[in-house]
Amino acid sequence: MKETPLSNCERRFLLRAIEEKKRLDGRQTYDYRNIRISFGTDYGCCIVELGKTRVLGQVSCELVSPKLNRATEGILFFNLELSQMAAPAFEPGRQSDLLVKLNRLMERCLRNSKCIDTESLCVVAGEKVWQIRVDLHLLNHDGNIIDAASIAAIVALCHFRRPDVSVQGDEVTLYTPEERDPVPLSIHHMPICVSFAFFQQGTYLLVDPNEREERVMDGLLVIAMNKHREICTIQSSGGIMLLKDQVLRCSKIAGVKVAEITELILKALENDQKVRKEGGKFGFAESIANQRITAFKMEKAPIDTSDVEEKAEEIIAEAEPPSEVVSTPVLWTPGTAQIGEGVENSWGDLEDSEKEDDEGGGDQAIILDGIKMDTGVEVSDIGSQELGFHHVGQTGLEFLTSDAPIILSDSEEEEMIILEPDKNPKKIRTQTTSAKQEKAPSKKPVKRRKKKRAAN
Repeated sequence: MKETPLSNCERRFLLRAIEEKKRLDGRQTYDYRNIRISFGTDYGCCIVELGKTRVLGQVSCELVSPKLNRATEGILFFNLELSQMAAPAFEPGRQSDLLVKLNRLMERCLRNSKCIDTESLCVVAGEKVWQIRVDLHLLNHDGNIIDAASIAAIVALCHFRRPDVSVQGDEVTLYTPEERDPVPLSIHHMPICVSFAFFQQGTYLLVDPNEREERVMDGLLVIAMNKHREICTIQSSGGIMLLKDQVLRCSKIAGVKVAEITELILKALENDQKVRKEGGKFGFAESIANQRITAFKMEKAPIDTSDVEEKAEEIIAEAEPPSEVVSTPVLWTPGTAQIGEGVENSWGDLEDSEKEDDEGGGDQAIILDGIKMDTGVEVSDIGSQELGFHHVGQTGLEFLTSDAPIILSDSEEEEMIILEPDKNPKKIRTQTTSAKQEKAPSKKPVKRRKKKRAAN
């Protein structure tokens, strides 16, 4: 078991609170935490809650051969399991020192004290006896495991019923609960463990320590006692030296606590047996709190529904009819539409980057709207059916036409050809803007093209 050590600040705080006779949960020095006992549907199953420490007890039985040295006595077996579900400090798959100590203490408390009549568990001497197995599972760990486990074990044994048997010669007949009522175990007394924690070398004493208090205690004294004030077992751990008066004082406190716990156990067993006979709700379903399925709850109020239709007609007559509004499409740009009100559509607008490309660099774009490329094209300056697209820039470009390729030379001329749709798609308006072209004749560009073509 690997526990996370407390810091010095937490340790000093806990010890200071114990010196001032104050506990974290508000209890007094000799107060016990609240005990709650609930039973399962089957006999021999119970859950004991000691504060936040919770232990599940389950009793089972089977017919086995007896021990050689005890041929007429049944077998009583105890098993306590500490899983990581109860606390992450518990290591699965191996028995820690704490687990071994708890199992030995449970055996001395319940088996060695002869609380159960083992001779009544004998069916056939030397051949068949009942083996009673008590399994204890720690569901949640908040300190004082041994007290909660001892209460769960004795409650489960008192609540358990074994099947009835009959012996005829060498034949042993085992009856089901439907054929014969199960038989309870013969229990002489109910030993219960009470734990005492000592601090400051026995100067301060606490009853029923919780998990935080167990971490800072110097020693632990466990006294197992029944309601007749008979001490069944006593064990001291921690290496502290206790005086005779301290042990007597603890035994007196344990006698009072055991009497209260025994009365609580008997009352819980009586209530469970009464409910089972009456056919009411029993088992773990009985321990579920009522009216806690949902977090919110509304009080029921009577509603008069006799004149609902008349009131509905009056409300409809007084209400104003809704206005008829027909949404018309809004055309922001050609090719787009928007119905109703909203953000203006910007699909038709050019992006900022596109605008910058169009404005800078000296390159001009050609606007083509609704032109069929397979129709004839007439250009006055260049020639008919020669130019498909025209783009003027700083570098020479080559365009493929229907007749022959045309090479545009590097020049400072600025030409813009705008092709727009008309009623007659064959006619294209050509617009030329150039200062040098007005002065120079129109045949010079053709001559340059011829020279470059010959050079190529």
